[in-house]
Amino acid sequence: MTHSSQLPGLKLTDHQFELPLRYEQPEGRQISVYAREVCAVESVSEDLPWLVFLQGGPGSGAPRPMGRGGWMGEALKRYRLLLLDQRGTARSSRIDATTLEQEGSPEAQAEYLSCFRADSIVRDAEAIRTRLARGAQWTILGQSFGGFCALNYLSEYPEGLAAVMITGGVPPIGVEIDEVYRATYKRVLQRNRRYYERYPEDAHRVRELSRYLAQNDVRLPGGARLTPYVLQLLGLEFGFSDGFEAIHYLLEEAFVDTPDGPVPSYNLLHGMANILPYETNPIFSLLHEALYCEGSASNWSAARVRKEYSEFDADDTVLFSGEMIFPWMFDVFPRLAPLKPAAELLAARKNWPALYDQKKLSQNKVPIAAAVFADDMYVERTFSEAVAERVPNMRIFLTNEWDHNALRADTKAVVFKHLQRILDGQT
Repeated sequence: MTHSSQLPGLKLTDHQFELPLRYEQPEGRQISVYAREVCAVESVSEDLPWLVFLQGGPGSGAPRPMGRGGWMGEALKRYRLLLLDQRGTARSSRIDATTLEQEGSPEAQAEYLSCFRADSIVRDAEAIRTRLARGAQWTILGQSFGGFCALNYLSEYPEGLAAVMITGGVPPIGVEIDEVYRATYKRVLQRNRRYYERYPEDAHRVRELSRYLAQNDVRLPGGARLTPYVLQLLGLEFGFSDGFEAIHYLLEEAFVDTPDGPVPSYNLLHGMANILPYETNPIFSLLHEALYCEGSASNWSAARVRKEYSEFDADDTVLFSGEMIFPWMFDVFPRLAPLKPAAELLAARKNWPALYDQKKLSQNKVPIAAAVFADDMYVERTFSEAVAERVPNMRIFLTNEWDHNALRADTKAVVFKHLQRILDGQT
Protein backbone atom coordinates (compact mmCIF):
# COMPACT_ATOMS: atom_id res chain seq x y z
CA MET A 1 0.00 0.00 0.00
CA THR A 2 1.30 3.47 -0.88
CA HIS A 3 0.69 6.75 0.91
CA SER A 4 0.66 10.18 -0.72
CA SER A 5 1.03 13.67 0.69
CA GLN A 6 1.66 17.14 -0.66
CA LEU A 7 4.02 20.03 -0.19
CA PRO A 8 3.46 23.31 -2.05
CA GLY A 9 3.83 22.34 -5.70
CA LEU A 10 4.86 18.74 -4.96
CA LYS A 11 3.12 15.40 -4.68
CA LEU A 12 5.01 12.89 -2.54
CA THR A 13 4.27 9.17 -2.61
CA ASP A 14 5.76 6.58 -0.27
CA HIS A 15 6.85 3.21 -1.62
CA GLN A 16 7.96 0.30 0.56
CA PHE A 17 9.47 -2.85 -0.93
CA GLU A 18 10.27 -6.19 0.64
CA LEU A 19 13.48 -7.41 -0.98
CA PRO A 20 15.98 -10.23 -0.38
CA LEU A 21 18.81 -9.57 2.03
CA ARG A 22 20.92 -11.77 -0.27
CA TYR A 23 19.88 -11.98 -3.91
CA GLU A 24 21.56 -15.33 -4.31
CA GLN A 25 18.93 -16.52 -1.79
CA PRO A 26 15.77 -14.86 -3.15
CA GLU A 27 13.42 -16.86 -0.95
CA GLY A 28 15.49 -16.30 2.18
CA ARG A 29 15.51 -13.42 4.64
CA GLN A 30 13.85 -10.22 3.44
CA ILE A 31 14.51 -6.59 4.33
CA SER A 32 12.45 -3.46 3.79
CA VAL A 33 13.60 -0.78 1.35
CA TYR A 34 11.87 2.60 1.21
CA ALA A 35 11.71 5.10 -1.66
CA ARG A 36 9.87 8.40 -2.00
CA GLU A 37 8.38 9.38 -5.35
CA VAL A 38 8.33 13.13 -6.01
CA CYS A 39 6.28 14.78 -8.79
CA ALA A 40 5.40 18.34 -9.68
CA VAL A 41 1.67 18.73 -9.01
CA GLU A 42 1.02 20.15 -12.47
CA SER A 43 2.66 17.23 -14.26
CA VAL A 44 1.75 14.09 -12.32
CA SER A 45 1.76 11.48 -15.05
CA GLU A 46 2.80 7.87 -15.42
CA ASP A 47 4.17 8.83 -18.83
CA LEU A 48 7.02 10.87 -17.34
CA PRO A 49 10.38 9.07 -17.27
CA TRP A 50 11.94 8.20 -13.93
CA LEU A 51 15.05 9.79 -12.46
CA VAL A 52 16.41 7.80 -9.51
CA PHE A 53 18.63 9.61 -7.01
CA LEU A 54 21.39 7.60 -5.37
CA GLN A 55 22.62 9.39 -2.25
CA GLY A 56 26.21 9.85 -1.13
CA GLY A 57 27.63 8.33 2.01
CA PRO A 58 27.56 5.42 2.40
CA GLY A 59 25.07 5.27 5.24
CA SER A 60 22.91 8.33 4.53
CA GLY A 61 19.26 8.31 3.66
CA ALA A 62 17.97 10.16 0.62
CA PRO A 63 17.34 13.92 0.91
CA ARG A 64 13.94 14.92 2.26
CA PRO A 65 12.16 17.35 -0.11
CA MET A 66 11.52 20.76 1.41
CA GLY A 67 10.36 22.54 -1.74
CA ARG A 68 10.94 22.88 -5.47
CA GLY A 69 14.30 24.62 -5.42
CA GLY A 70 17.71 23.58 -6.70
CA TRP A 71 18.33 20.50 -8.81
CA MET A 72 15.09 18.82 -7.77
CA GLY A 73 13.02 21.68 -9.11
CA GLU A 74 14.88 21.52 -12.40
CA ALA A 75 14.61 17.74 -12.64
CA LEU A 76 10.85 17.82 -12.02
CA LYS A 77 10.36 19.68 -15.28
CA ARG A 78 10.94 16.44 -17.17
CA TYR A 79 11.13 13.54 -14.68
CA ARG A 80 9.40 11.78 -11.86
CA LEU A 81 11.96 11.54 -9.06
CA LEU A 82 12.57 8.49 -6.93
CA LEU A 83 14.57 9.21 -3.79
CA LEU A 84 15.92 5.88 -2.54
CA ASP A 85 16.79 5.28 1.09
CA GLN A 86 19.59 2.81 0.46
CA ARG A 87 19.31 -0.40 2.45
CA GLY A 88 20.30 0.06 6.05
CA THR A 89 19.54 3.81 6.12
CA ALA A 90 16.65 5.99 7.27
CA ARG A 91 13.39 4.07 6.58
CA SER A 92 15.05 1.05 4.94
CA SER A 93 15.67 -1.67 7.59
CA ARG A 94 17.91 0.76 9.39
CA ILE A 95 21.27 -0.32 10.76
CA ASP A 96 22.48 0.98 14.10
CA ALA A 97 23.91 -0.44 17.31
CA THR A 98 20.44 -1.45 18.53
CA THR A 99 19.44 -3.36 15.40
CA LEU A 100 22.85 -4.97 14.95
CA GLU A 101 22.74 -6.32 18.48
CA GLN A 102 19.82 -8.47 17.34
CA GLU A 103 22.08 -10.19 14.78
CA GLY A 104 23.97 -11.90 17.60
CA SER A 105 27.71 -12.55 17.49
CA PRO A 106 30.26 -10.20 15.91
CA GLU A 107 30.68 -12.78 13.13
CA ALA A 108 26.94 -12.70 12.42
CA GLN A 109 26.94 -8.90 12.51
CA ALA A 110 29.84 -8.68 10.06
CA GLU A 111 28.18 -11.17 7.72
CA TYR A 112 24.96 -9.17 7.82
CA LEU A 113 26.80 -5.90 7.18
CA SER A 114 28.58 -7.40 4.18
CA CYS A 115 25.19 -7.32 2.42
CA PHE A 116 25.00 -3.51 2.48
CA ARG A 117 27.57 -2.43 -0.11
CA ALA A 118 26.97 -0.85 -3.51
CA ASP A 119 26.34 -4.16 -5.27
CA SER A 120 23.37 -4.95 -3.01
CA ILE A 121 22.04 -1.39 -3.26
CA VAL A 122 22.09 -1.66 -7.05
CA ARG A 123 20.28 -4.99 -6.96
CA ASP A 124 17.61 -3.32 -4.85
CA ALA A 125 17.28 -0.51 -7.37
CA GLU A 126 17.00 -2.92 -10.27
CA ALA A 127 14.38 -5.01 -8.45
CA ILE A 128 12.40 -1.82 -7.78
CA ARG A 129 12.69 -0.79 -11.44
CA THR A 130 11.09 -4.01 -12.63
CA ARG A 131 8.14 -3.38 -10.32
CA LEU A 132 7.70 0.38 -10.24
CA ALA A 133 8.77 1.26 -13.78
CA ARG A 134 7.22 -1.93 -15.15
CA GLY A 135 10.47 -2.82 -16.85
CA ALA A 136 11.00 0.54 -18.58
CA GLN A 137 14.50 2.01 -18.50
CA TRP A 138 15.21 4.84 -16.12
CA THR A 139 17.92 7.44 -15.58
CA ILE A 140 20.00 7.52 -12.41
CA LEU A 141 21.71 10.44 -10.73
CA GLY A 142 24.51 9.41 -8.38
CA GLN A 143 26.00 11.88 -5.91
CA SER A 144 29.41 10.91 -4.46
CA PHE A 145 29.01 7.29 -3.25
CA GLY A 146 25.89 7.24 -5.41
CA GLY A 147 28.23 7.57 -8.38
CA PHE A 148 30.09 4.48 -7.21
CA CYS A 149 26.72 2.73 -7.23
CA ALA A 150 26.09 4.06 -10.74
CA LEU A 151 29.24 2.41 -12.13
CA ASN A 152 28.24 -0.83 -10.42
CA TYR A 153 24.81 -0.49 -12.05
CA LEU A 154 26.47 -0.06 -15.44
CA SER A 155 28.55 -3.17 -14.71
CA GLU A 156 25.58 -5.33 -13.76
CA TYR A 157 22.38 -4.04 -15.38
CA PRO A 158 23.16 -1.57 -18.17
CA GLU A 159 20.03 -2.71 -19.99
CA GLY A 160 17.95 -1.06 -17.27
CA LEU A 161 19.46 2.39 -17.77
CA ALA A 162 18.47 5.09 -20.24
CA ALA A 163 21.24 7.42 -19.03
CA VAL A 164 23.47 8.18 -16.04
CA MET A 165 24.37 11.45 -14.33
CA ILE A 166 27.13 11.59 -11.70
CA THR A 167 28.26 14.44 -9.46
CA GLY A 168 31.54 14.01 -7.62
CA GLY A 169 31.41 10.25 -7.69
CA VAL A 170 33.34 8.55 -10.51
CA PRO A 171 35.03 5.80 -8.47
CA PRO A 172 38.74 4.91 -8.52
CA ILE A 173 38.34 1.65 -10.42
CA GLY A 174 41.44 -0.56 -10.37
CA VAL A 175 43.22 1.58 -7.76
CA GLU A 176 44.45 -0.07 -4.56
CA ILE A 177 42.87 1.30 -1.40
CA ASP A 178 46.18 2.56 0.05
CA GLU A 179 46.73 4.62 -3.10
CA VAL A 180 43.24 6.06 -2.72
CA TYR A 181 44.09 7.25 0.79
CA ARG A 182 47.50 8.59 -0.20
CA ALA A 183 45.81 10.79 -2.77
CA THR A 184 43.13 11.78 -0.27
CA TYR A 185 45.62 12.75 2.44
CA LYS A 186 47.40 15.02 -0.04
CA ARG A 187 44.10 16.76 -0.81
CA VAL A 188 43.37 17.10 2.90
CA LEU A 189 46.76 18.73 3.48
CA GLN A 190 45.95 21.22 0.72
CA ARG A 191 42.62 22.00 2.36
CA ASN A 192 44.30 22.56 5.73
CA ARG A 193 46.69 25.04 4.18
CA ARG A 194 43.82 26.90 2.57
CA TYR A 195 41.84 26.90 5.81
CA TYR A 196 44.63 28.45 7.84
CA GLU A 197 45.35 30.95 5.08
CA ARG A 198 41.73 32.08 5.29
CA TYR A 199 41.55 31.97 9.09
CA PRO A 200 45.11 32.35 10.43
CA GLU A 201 43.78 33.33 13.87
CA ASP A 202 42.36 29.81 14.22
CA ALA A 203 45.83 28.26 14.35
CA HIS A 204 46.41 29.48 17.92
CA ARG A 205 42.83 28.72 18.96
CA VAL A 206 42.96 25.14 17.68
CA ARG A 207 46.39 24.53 19.18
CA GLU A 208 45.22 25.71 22.60
CA LEU A 209 42.07 23.65 22.36
CA SER A 210 44.02 20.55 21.39
CA ARG A 211 46.38 21.01 24.36
CA TYR A 212 43.46 21.43 26.74
CA LEU A 213 41.80 18.27 25.45
CA ALA A 214 45.01 16.29 25.85
CA GLN A 215 45.14 17.23 29.55
CA ASN A 216 41.45 17.10 30.49
CA ASP A 217 38.54 14.68 30.19
CA VAL A 218 36.01 16.57 28.07
CA ARG A 219 32.88 14.81 26.84
CA LEU A 220 30.57 15.46 23.91
CA PRO A 221 26.83 15.43 24.74
CA GLY A 222 26.53 11.79 23.64
CA GLY A 223 29.31 10.71 25.99
CA ALA A 224 32.26 10.45 23.59
CA ARG A 225 35.50 11.80 24.98
CA LEU A 226 36.67 14.81 22.99
CA THR A 227 40.36 14.09 22.40
CA PRO A 228 42.74 15.91 20.05
CA TYR A 229 42.17 13.12 17.52
CA VAL A 230 38.40 13.60 17.69
CA LEU A 231 38.91 17.35 17.23
CA GLN A 232 40.82 16.61 14.03
CA LEU A 233 37.78 14.79 12.63
CA LEU A 234 36.13 18.16 12.00
CA GLY A 235 38.18 18.25 8.79
CA LEU A 236 35.51 15.98 7.30
CA GLU A 237 33.69 19.23 6.50
CA PHE A 238 36.59 20.76 4.56
CA GLY A 239 35.58 19.30 1.22
CA PHE A 240 32.29 21.23 1.15
CA SER A 241 31.87 24.74 -0.20
CA ASP A 242 30.75 26.00 3.22
CA GLY A 243 32.94 23.66 5.26
CA PHE A 244 35.62 26.16 6.25
CA GLU A 245 33.01 28.57 7.55
CA ALA A 246 31.12 25.87 9.45
CA ILE A 247 34.26 24.96 11.39
CA HIS A 248 35.56 28.51 11.81
CA TYR A 249 32.31 29.78 13.29
CA LEU A 250 32.20 26.78 15.60
CA LEU A 251 35.76 27.45 16.78
CA GLU A 252 35.01 31.14 17.34
CA GLU A 253 33.02 29.97 20.37
CA ALA A 254 35.49 27.29 21.43
CA PHE A 255 36.07 28.61 24.96
CA VAL A 256 34.16 30.28 27.73
CA ASP A 257 35.86 32.01 30.67
CA THR A 258 35.53 30.66 34.21
CA PRO A 259 37.26 31.56 37.51
CA ASP A 260 39.60 28.64 36.84
CA GLY A 261 40.37 29.77 33.30
CA PRO A 262 38.95 29.08 29.84
CA VAL A 263 37.08 25.81 29.28
CA PRO A 264 35.49 24.38 26.11
CA SER A 265 32.04 25.85 25.58
CA TYR A 266 28.86 23.82 25.42
CA ASN A 267 28.18 25.43 22.03
CA LEU A 268 31.40 23.85 20.75
CA LEU A 269 30.54 20.44 22.19
CA HIS A 270 26.97 20.50 20.92
CA GLY A 271 28.07 21.73 17.50
CA MET A 272 30.66 18.99 17.16
CA ALA A 273 28.14 16.33 18.13
CA ASN A 274 25.82 17.59 15.39
CA ILE A 275 28.56 17.63 12.74
CA LEU A 276 30.23 14.27 13.32
CA PRO A 277 28.15 11.53 11.61
CA TYR A 278 29.86 8.39 12.89
CA GLU A 279 27.25 7.30 15.42
CA THR A 280 24.14 8.48 13.59
CA ASN A 281 25.25 6.92 10.28
CA PRO A 282 27.11 3.81 11.46
CA ILE A 283 27.28 2.26 7.98
CA PHE A 284 29.64 5.12 7.14
CA SER A 285 31.90 4.08 10.01
CA LEU A 286 31.65 0.34 9.37
CA LEU A 287 31.72 0.08 5.58
CA HIS A 288 33.45 3.17 4.26
CA GLU A 289 36.75 1.42 3.60
CA ALA A 290 34.97 -1.66 2.25
CA LEU A 291 33.56 0.35 -0.64
CA TYR A 292 37.09 0.34 -2.11
CA CYS A 293 37.69 -3.39 -1.63
CA GLU A 294 37.47 -6.08 -4.30
CA GLY A 295 39.05 -9.38 -3.31
CA SER A 296 41.27 -7.84 -0.64
CA ALA A 297 41.06 -6.53 2.92
CA SER A 298 41.27 -2.86 3.86
CA ASN A 299 43.17 -3.60 7.10
CA TRP A 300 42.33 -0.09 8.33
CA SER A 301 43.99 1.54 5.36
CA ALA A 302 43.39 5.16 6.45
CA ALA A 303 45.10 4.53 9.79
CA ARG A 304 48.06 2.78 8.19
CA VAL A 305 48.57 5.38 5.48
CA ARG A 306 48.28 8.25 7.96
CA LYS A 307 51.63 7.15 9.42
CA GLU A 308 53.23 8.30 6.15
CA TYR A 309 52.08 11.87 6.85
CA SER A 310 53.71 12.97 10.08
CA GLU A 311 52.27 16.47 9.63
CA PHE A 312 49.03 15.27 11.22
CA ASP A 313 50.81 14.52 14.50
CA ALA A 314 52.87 17.72 14.73
CA ASP A 315 52.52 19.90 17.83
CA ASP A 316 53.07 23.31 16.29
CA THR A 317 50.12 23.26 13.87
CA VAL A 318 47.08 21.08 14.44
CA LEU A 319 45.92 19.68 11.11
CA PHE A 320 42.44 18.30 10.56
CA SER A 321 41.84 14.90 9.00
CA GLY A 322 39.26 14.20 6.29
CA GLU A 323 37.01 11.36 5.17
CA MET A 324 38.88 8.68 7.07
CA ILE A 325 37.77 6.01 9.50
CA PHE A 326 40.15 4.99 12.30
CA PRO A 327 39.92 1.93 14.57
CA TRP A 328 40.21 4.06 17.73
CA MET A 329 36.84 5.63 16.88
CA PHE A 330 35.20 2.37 18.00
CA ASP A 331 36.70 2.95 21.45
CA VAL A 332 35.79 6.62 21.76
CA PHE A 333 32.22 6.82 20.45
CA PRO A 334 29.78 4.98 22.76
CA ARG A 335 27.33 4.00 20.00
CA LEU A 336 30.17 2.48 17.99
CA ALA A 337 31.85 0.65 20.85
CA PRO A 338 29.56 -2.44 20.75
CA LEU A 339 30.32 -2.74 17.04
CA LYS A 340 34.11 -2.80 17.36
CA PRO A 341 34.48 -6.61 17.04
CA ALA A 342 32.38 -6.60 13.86
CA ALA A 343 34.36 -3.62 12.54
CA GLU A 344 37.61 -5.51 13.08
CA LEU A 345 36.23 -8.51 11.20
CA LEU A 346 35.14 -6.29 8.30
CA ALA A 347 38.56 -4.62 8.14
CA ALA A 348 40.21 -8.05 7.92
CA ARG A 349 37.72 -9.47 5.41
CA LYS A 350 39.36 -10.48 2.11
CA ASN A 351 36.57 -12.11 0.11
CA TRP A 352 34.79 -8.95 -0.98
CA PRO A 353 33.24 -9.56 -4.41
CA ALA A 354 34.13 -7.38 -7.39
CA LEU A 355 32.09 -4.21 -7.73
CA TYR A 356 32.97 -3.28 -11.31
CA ASP A 357 33.12 -5.31 -14.51
CA GLN A 358 35.88 -3.51 -16.37
CA LYS A 359 35.34 -5.49 -19.54
CA LYS A 360 31.65 -4.63 -19.65
CA LEU A 361 32.40 -1.00 -18.80
CA SER A 362 34.88 -0.84 -21.68
CA GLN A 363 31.96 -1.69 -23.98
CA ASN A 364 29.49 0.73 -22.42
CA LYS A 365 26.73 2.14 -24.61
CA VAL A 366 24.73 4.03 -21.97
CA PRO A 367 25.17 7.84 -22.12
CA ILE A 368 26.98 9.12 -19.01
CA ALA A 369 27.46 12.74 -17.96
CA ALA A 370 29.70 13.25 -14.94
CA ALA A 371 30.63 16.40 -13.03
CA VAL A 372 34.20 16.05 -11.75
CA PHE A 373 35.43 18.67 -9.28
CA ALA A 374 39.05 19.62 -9.81
CA ASP A 375 39.98 19.89 -6.12
CA ASP A 376 37.59 17.28 -4.76
CA MET A 377 38.78 16.23 -1.29
CA TYR A 378 36.76 13.02 -1.21
CA VAL A 379 36.96 11.54 -4.72
CA GLU A 380 40.33 12.06 -6.38
CA ARG A 381 39.93 13.82 -9.70
CA THR A 382 42.83 12.12 -11.47
CA PHE A 383 41.36 8.68 -10.73
CA SER A 384 37.98 9.81 -12.07
CA GLU A 385 39.56 11.14 -15.26
CA ALA A 386 41.37 7.84 -15.79
CA VAL A 387 38.08 5.93 -15.55
CA ALA A 388 36.40 8.33 -17.96
CA GLU A 389 39.11 7.61 -20.53
CA ARG A 390 38.34 3.88 -20.33
CA VAL A 391 34.54 4.00 -20.37
CA PRO A 392 32.97 4.85 -23.75
CA ASN A 393 30.07 7.30 -23.84
CA MET A 394 31.18 8.98 -20.60
CA ARG A 395 31.65 12.72 -20.88
CA ILE A 396 32.98 14.62 -17.91
CA PHE A 397 32.35 18.20 -16.91
CA LEU A 398 35.56 19.19 -15.11
CA THR A 399 35.19 22.33 -13.04
CA ASN A 400 36.98 24.18 -10.25
CA GLU A 401 34.00 26.48 -9.64
CA TRP A 402 32.26 23.96 -7.42
CA ASP A 403 33.09 21.66 -4.55
CA HIS A 404 31.93 18.15 -3.76
CA ASN A 405 28.54 19.36 -2.49
CA ALA A 406 27.73 21.26 -5.67
CA LEU A 407 24.44 19.45 -6.22
CA ARG A 408 23.16 20.64 -2.84
CA ALA A 409 24.84 24.05 -2.82
CA ASP A 410 23.97 24.98 -6.40
CA THR A 411 20.61 26.69 -5.83
CA LYS A 412 20.29 27.59 -9.52
CA ALA A 413 20.92 24.00 -10.65
CA VAL A 414 23.75 25.07 -12.97
CA VAL A 415 25.57 21.75 -12.63
CA PHE A 416 22.44 19.65 -13.11
CA LYS A 417 21.45 21.65 -16.19
CA HIS A 418 24.90 21.21 -17.68
CA LEU A 419 24.80 17.44 -17.18
CA GLN A 420 21.36 17.30 -18.77
CA ARG A 421 22.59 19.29 -21.76
CA ILE A 422 25.41 16.78 -22.17
CA LEU A 423 22.90 13.93 -22.23
CA ASP A 424 20.75 15.88 -24.69
CA GLY A 425 23.73 16.32 -26.99
CA GLN A 426 23.66 20.11 -26.66
CA THR A 427 27.22 20.55 -25.45
